[in-house]
Amino acid sequence: MSRSLLCALMALALLAGCSKPKPPEKDRPPEPQATQLRDAIQAPLDKARAADENARKAADQQRAAIDAAESGNGD
Repeated sequence: MSRSLLCALMALALLAGCSKPKPPEKDRPPEPQATQLRDAIQAPLDKARAADENARKAADQQRAAIDAAESGNGD
């Protein structure tokens, strides 16, 4: 009898472990947790993009100045 009782208890324990997980609460959205890390990574990238854009503009202005000087001296 104890053997059948043991089997029944083990079956109950296994069935209890296989219950469905509870769905998340829909009232409250999850709190963002990676925003500080994302911002810390994104800030230097944004700064580098801005510096690259400034360097491109300066190069374009210098190229335009050189072209203007060359065309002015050729007359």
